[in-house]
Amino acid sequence: MLKVKNINVFYGAIHAIHDLSLEVNDGEIVTLIGANGAGKTSTLRAISGLNIIKSGEITYDNKIISNLGAHKIVAQGISQVPEGRRVFGDQTVEENLLLGAYLVKNKAEIKESMEKVFNWFPRVKERRKQFAGTLSGGEQQMLAIGRALMGNPKLLLLDEPSMGLAPIVVEEIFEIIKNIRKDGTTILLVEQNANAALQIADRGYVVETGSVVLNGPADKLLHDDSVRKAYLGE
Repeated sequence: MLKVKNINVFYGAIHAIHDLSLEVNDGEIVTLIGANGAGKTSTLRAISGLNIIKSGEITYDNKIISNLGAHKIVAQGISQVPEGRRVFGDQTVEENLLLGAYLVKNKAEIKESMEKVFNWFPRVKERRKQFAGTLSGGEQQMLAIGRALMGNPKLLLLDEPSMGLAPIVVEEIFEIIKNIRKDGTTILLVEQNANAALQIADRGYVVETGSVVLNGPADKLLHDDSVRKAYLGE
């Protein structure tokens, strides 16, 4: 489904991503794990058209999408949930969700998507008329995921969904991520909580200083001594 081949990303003179390659197959949950500043978010932003790649190639469904405009990449079926949630606090929950469906012209389809989001996130439904800025951190994360799903993406890019959330909320979010995959959406997950991410993923990539240093089945990475020592606190 998604192939990232030897991409390089720069921020001015800083070489942030070095010849990074990864693949995501249809129906998988794939996770990128690594320390802060390793290049995980920069990789997601390159895939979704928010970072320009200097060289390399990104293909999705056998079409080259390298350096396409972000809105065109959304139209291809890729949605991103940004780090820090980035909901529009002065708009209602419902208005935030509708913004996620801005490319969908069929009103019945929008209504169906919203009902699906409400089924996944009952608390979001309860607060549909509230301003998004009044929600708790966990509720804002649910709203941000719901907003991305409103465009019916085939591939969902999730950037640090557990950041700043209580452990019980993190557990709930990861359970929902599993259910979203069961419903047919492929997921590429960036996560500092390596243990939680590898528990639900099919495969993983370990990123250090802008490069992939290790990859394989999630279960293998979960029991890899170097991964456990570096990212699982053991």
